[in-house]
Amino acid sequence: MNHVRIKIFCRSFDLKLYRLSKGLYESWGFPCVRLTDQSADGYFYTMLKHTDCDIAINIDEDCFITNKQAVLDLVNYVIDQKIANAGCPDGGTWCPRGGNPLVTNPFFNVFNLNLIREKFSKQAIQDYDYGQYRSQLESAFPQEFLYKDRPYNFDNSRYLEPYYPFFLWMAGNMKTLYLHNERYSDGWTTILHNHKGEEMCRHTWLARFYSMPSFIVKHWQPTAGAQQRRIDVVIDYAYQIQNIEKPDFGFLDKLSFTGNKIIRWCIKVPQRIMGWPKKLKRKLSRNS
Repeated sequence: MNHVRIKIFCRSFDLKLYRLSKGLYESWGFPCVRLTDQSADGYFYTMLKHTDCDIAINIDEDCFITNKQAVLDLVNYVIDQKIANAGCPDGGTWCPRGGNPLVTNPFFNVFNLNLIREKFSKQAIQDYDYGQYRSQLESAFPQEFLYKDRPYNFDNSRYLEPYYPFFLWMAGNMKTLYLHNERYSDGWTTILHNHKGEEMCRHTWLARFYSMPSFIVKHWQPTAGAQQRRIDVVIDYAYQIQNIEKPDFGFLDKLSFTGNKIIRWCIKVPQRIMGWPKKLKRKLSRNS
């Protein structure tokens, strides 16, 4: 790993959450890249453009590292075994989603960008016929990860996210390592393990509600509850278990968080409106 160029990437909206997540890995000595205003699939294409990077560690801003060595051991394993992507299945496990297990949810990944670049092109992804390889990939998927009573669907038309074609193309053309995970006692947080079964990180989900008062959240998503308190518990644990001092944000920090969020919303709202036709098309395809 000493001769491999590594970067840590984070697709970020909330600057405060990013600073809290980054505080758990910024001392590792790898460049940290915050990518804002990225589309759900464009984020990965942006990573591939960083040609000064061989291995990308992708960490969401609401994903908090609890074991540095477990992450680095996984990176070494990905390199040694020539794995293109290591991550958490998007369905069938304690990941609180019912998507396609062949896709890894991008809250945490280790990407071998060198391997991916050898075959990658947007045209190759567009031309990839998942239906042709579905049964073969489905049979090869580790069945022990499909837990009883956990939703999943190998049908590409259900729960389709914009990044699904990219991940399904990788699953069909390169090695994907699916990682074991478990549900934390708060009912939402996913605890992700490396290839040796060691805990690496905890992903809290529902980051979009982190800075919202609970009474607003409950009107928007009744089952979500008060998210900031729940997420802060996970953050505190991650800092304590790693024996790292949690950042103490002052007035100027809080001012920058507010200003950054205003800027992000000013960019995000028009992006969302422009994306409505594509979302409607995906919804119609799922219902057809």
